Amino acid sequence: MTRRERALALCAAFARTYPAAHCELNYRNPLELLIATILSAQCTDKRVNLVTPALFACCPTARAYAEIEPAELERLIQSTGFFRAKAKNIRACCAGLVEKHAGHVPTSMEELTALAGVGRKTANVVLGNAFGIDAGVVVDTHVRRLSNRLALTKQTHPVKIEQDLMKLIPREKWTLFSHWLIWHGRRRCFARNPDCAGCEVRPLCPSAFKVPGGRKG
Repeated sequence: MTRRERALALCAAFARTYPAAHCELNYRNPLELLIATILSAQCTDKRVNLVTPALFACCPTARAYAEIEPAELERLIQSTGFFRAKAKNIRACCAGLVEKHAGHVPTSMEELTALAGVGRKTANVVLGNAFGIDAGVVVDTHVRRLSNRLALTKQTHPVKIEQDLMKLIPREKWTLFSHWLIWHGRRRCFARNPDCAGCEVRPLCPSAFKVPGGRKG
């Protein structure tokens, strides 16, 4: 089986295993997803989802984020970690939205990544989930780990991993493929002691057969 054939087989297997896979950040509009994704850096989605209800109520618009007092924003997001840097980026990002996009979240990779605190990962999350635009593949810690374990890439840098995955996965599945890997990483293929014995895609995983019982790390 070629790498491309394995990638397509994985898509079919993951679709059966996780038919309801979706972004697990809570949001109601593109701005909320943009802010939640910025907050999710080095933080769990569950923690972000605990913080965002009060934050979204306090700041319903990009202008509200741009004008909120830094100390107040820091207080609201403190439990997500790195809160000072995140607060600075959020305020600058939303100031850019107000100045250049009339307060609206843009729909292109170039415009999004030109905003403070927004890289390809964040832009891909927003474009794929808020707008249904498959511009790339989200590469977070789960996608990085699993794409290597599944031998879909030998790269370790997120941008290079994304480039490899974009060559293997049909474009219309780029956003979904990220969700599938993230869900599998959270539910089965853990960083330590992955559940290879119960893995739904074990026959397609080269790493599962390296040692008896499956991969140990």
